[in-house]
This record gives sequence, C-alpha cells and structure tokens, in this order.
Amino acid sequence: MPADCLHAIFSEHARAAPGRVALSTPAGPVSYGDLDARSDRLAERLARLGVRPGVLVGLCARRSTEAIVGMLGILKAGGAYVPIDPGYPAARIDYLLADSAVPVVVAARDTTDVLSGRHPAIVWVEGDDVCADFGPTAPDGVLAERAATASAGERTEPSGADLAYVIYTSGSTGAPKGVTVTHHNVLRLFEQTRPWFRFDHRDTWSLFHSISFDFSVWEIWGALLHGGRLVLLPETVSRSPAHLVALLRAEKVTVLNQTPSAFHQLLGVLFSGRDGAPDTAGLALRLVVFGGERLDPRMLAPWIDRHGDRTPELVNMYGITETTVHCTYRRITAADVTGGTGASPIGVPLPDLRVYVLDEHGTPQPDGVAGEMYVAGAGLARGYLNRPELTAERFVPSASGVDEDRLYRTGDRAMRLPDGELVYLGRMDDQLKIRGYRIEPGEIEECLVRLPDIARAVAAPRDFGDGDVRLVAYLLPVRPVDPAGPEAARLTAAAERHARSQLPRHLRPSRYDVVSEFPMTLQGKVNRDALGK
Repeated sequence: MPADCLHAIFSEHARAAPGRVALSTPAGPVSYGDLDARSDRLAERLARLGVRPGVLVGLCARRSTEAIVGMLGILKAGGAYVPIDPGYPAARIDYLLADSAVPVVVAARDTTDVLSGRHPAIVWVEGDDVCADFGPTAPDGVLAERAATASAGERTEPSGADLAYVIYTSGSTGAPKGVTVTHHNVLRLFEQTRPWFRFDHRDTWSLFHSISFDFSVWEIWGALLHGGRLVLLPETVSRSPAHLVALLRAEKVTVLNQTPSAFHQLLGVLFSGRDGAPDTAGLALRLVVFGGERLDPRMLAPWIDRHGDRTPELVNMYGITETTVHCTYRRITAADVTGGTGASPIGVPLPDLRVYVLDEHGTPQPDGVAGEMYVAGAGLARGYLNRPELTAERFVPSASGVDEDRLYRTGDRAMRLPDGELVYLGRMDDQLKIRGYRIEPGEIEECLVRLPDIARAVAAPRDFGDGDVRLVAYLLPVRPVDPAGPEAARLTAAAERHARSQLPRHLRPSRYDVVSEFPMTLQGKVNRDALGK
C-alpha cells in the first residue's frame, strides 16, 4: 500500500495501535483497528462495484462513525468521496448527484428518507453492516456485482496524485461548483504545518463542521493522520455553545477549530459569570485554529486579557477550498489585541505555497498597497469538476512579473506589510463569508427571483451587534407594496418557504425585508453596504 495516500497512513496507525481510540461518539468509542476493519469491508464491496482511482463516489452522512467509515472505504477502494449533506434540500441533493454523476452513493442508514429513490445504486452503512441497494437503472458495473462471488474485489490502489475528494462550493451564477482535490494536496498540508503545530497521537480533535465544508478535512485528517482521537459532535452540540463547552471539558479536546463567529459565541458562555472571569476550568485546549472567515483580533480581548495568549495558542489561518483548506499561518498574540486596528492579520504562506498581491493587470503590488491575492504551489486543486472554462478563468497561467506555472486567482484583497506578513482586506467581488461558509449572493438571489412576485432580490450581510453577522435578503416586488403591510408579509413568508425548499441551511437568509427600491452606488451598482440603514 502506498504511503502517499490518506487511507494508507491511517492504516499504518491502525496496525501499530489497533486498540487506540480513533473516534469518540455518542454511542461509544471506536478503535483504530475496528475502524480499519469496517472500512476494509466497505472498500471490498465498492471494489466489486468497479470503484477505482478516478471514480467519484457520493457520501451521504451526518457527522457519524458511518461518515468516517464511508470516507475511508471509498479511498481504500481507490475512489474519491463527494460529500452530500443529508440536511440539504431535495433540489440541492438532486443537483449534486446529477452534476457529479457518481455511479454509487455510500450512505448512512439514518439518511434513508433523504436518499431512497434518488439514486439507482446505494451502499448502506450501519454499524458493522454493509449492504447494497440497486435499482433497475443502476450502472452496468453495479449490475455486474450481483453475480460477483463472495470474495473481495481486487482493489486498484491510488497514488498521491489521484483525487481524494470533490467538495462543492457556492457558485456566483446559481450553480455550485465541485473542487477536485488530491491525496497529495491534503498530505502536504499537514507536512508543511507540522513544525508549527506538532500534532501527534496525544491530541484530541473535535469534528465541529459538516463533511461538506472543507474545514472538516483539517479536523478529520488532522486526527487520523497522526494517530489522534476525533470527537464526533452531534448537530445539537455544534449549535449550542453551552453544550460545546461542556463537551470540550468532558472529552479533554486539545485542538479546536472554529470560525471567529462561532468562537465569539463560545466566549459568551465562558465569560457569562457574574464577575466576568472566564470559566475555563477543565479545558485541555492547547490550540485554537481560526479559519473560514475574517478575524478581527480585537474580538479576542476578553480571552487574552484574562487568560493570556500562550495556552492555548491562538492561530489565524486564511484559506479556501481551491487551495486545500489553509494557505497562511499567523499566531495571534496580546499585541494584536492591544494594538489592533481592525485589520485581519493572516501572516505568512505555508512553506510550499507562494502568495502574490497583484494589481488588475497582474503586476505585483509594492508593500503597503492593496491588490488581489493569487496563490501558487503544491496546495492548488486540480480545478473544477467538468468546468474547463471556469477552471481556466480561476486557475491561470503566470501573470506578468510572476515566475509561476500556475496561479489561483482568489478574488480576495490583501496587502503585504514591510515585514512580509499579509493582511486580509475582504472580497474583490460580492462573495461573502458568514459563519465560515463561503457564500455567493448570486446563488441566493437567483433562487429567490424564481418567485413570480419578486422582480429582484439582493442578499447581504447585516451586523446585529457583538459580532452577530447574519444574512438578510432584500426583496423588490414586481408591483409596489407597503413594506409594512400584509402583502409584504405574504411575500417574505413565500420567499422563506422557497429558500427552505431549495437552499442548504447556510445559504438561507435569517431575515427577509421587502423594499421599494435599492440604494445604488455612483457606478450604478446596488450599494449593499447601505441596505438596511
């Protein structure tokens, strides 16, 4: 088995310490040996179905043992997993299945109501049980499995250059796009960050994020590639800061990965005592990694003022799915809080990456001058699944004055300081980051204007105070209505129902407002900053 694949390194840990706990779940612990054996059984079934390097396999599961078994089994068979969140609306699931054209879906049994009838070939996973369900239109390779012997199918081992997963991100035209990432992309992420983080088998990680969000790649493989323990959080815990704090204590979590918005909510729980003193007793954290959205270090003042900046270490990492989770590293210290200006320091590139700040002509900007960030190096994904034009648009050949074979154009603004560190300045376009999710407003707007009574929709963030940033949809009716009247209430209710049926939770606005007109900029564009004021 090649040692340049994710599952191969996991299996090395399983052979070395089969009794060590790999997963902590509400149903009890799962050892490395047990997880290895369960995923082997799944891999044998998938191999008989024709799964091999280059074959995409859907993975429909919540944060559960079945999700990790499915992930490992797909990789061991040689395939690449395509996460499909069972919490997504039916229309979104249908789109992902059609766009990825996966011949087989691996699914947890508790997603039966979500997935049954949506795909002709499903391999169900529940505990130690692995069984297949083939419809009359199942692909030929799947039909052939019915006549297969009980012996395991012969696996075709992938290499580090083969795909490991395809994660879909929000699309500006209303269509999500699949980002294709290899085993090597992920492995070098941990190799390059090892000197900073020193992960090992003594670490306990929490799986806070959905497997459809690439922050989960960091959490899952951060634990399993180092022989550590991964705590699977039920959704009820991940959505309740108080329950999360209790779990962090009970499980002695050492590595916590959070968006700044989520950590801000944790601070509200930890500092809820009468005297304002942090209730950090029992926490075993040695590292908190921020990612997914802009961090203003000043929000960490309550923590650092009372708890310091050494234990745990606080680290801000900028990254995007197309560059394999993280691009840069920046340790946050007390000086960032006391001398902060509101800027978001993202630090220096990972050692095998280069970040360039370029102007609109692709020319490097001098220190202290803002420009668009371009990333080069070993973290770059292959591109977008079945989107050659979009891949060519975003993964570009070398710009003028930059000696690189390939660059990813991030669409993010940044500035390099004289000391070489980078400061994040926001998006070049309308893309948003809310609660760690990358959101293209166009996808939400395109969905809402399908309603016949809505002429135009604009989705924009609104700060409700204390770092509580939510997505608000502003609706312009086809015919004028009183924004405070019953017709406006009917429109907003219809829009909310439509969004719930079409969009995943993180893309659904928290509020819907009817407007009589949109404020405009001097350039004739909607002034999103003026909405709601």
